[in-house]
Amino acid sequence: MTPTLDGYLADQDPDAVRRLLTFRTMVTDLGDDIEERVHRTEVAWARTRVFAAAFIYSSRLEVAVDLLRRVHHPQLRDAFPTTQKVVTHRLTITEDEQLDDVLAGMLAEAYESVGPGTR
Repeated sequence: MTPTLDGYLADQDPDAVRRLLTFRTMVTDLGDDIEERVHRTEVAWARTRVFAAAFIYSSRLEVAVDLLRRVHHPQLRDAFPTTQKVVTHRLTITEDEQLDDVLAGMLAEAYESVGPGTR
């Protein structure tokens, strides 16, 4: 059975669900060529390659944004290379205001630089 977004969000913390849906809108507003991939444990967004993902852990929204460089964000939990070119940035979001313009800029960069594939 293929997981659905509604199924993934069922029984999750309402504040975290709201934040995930806001993050989802931030991602999907980047273009009409984005594929949403819902898994049992996370939701990911891709063009040719996944460039962003999110999951709910307790009452927190955890997001991953893939970039071709390392950047800083106040909510940055960790940044680590996932390939020779790509650095995954893991952020913990606990407040609505943390879904900010800086994060939106990171998503736009990820969409343009990593989403099409890096080969």
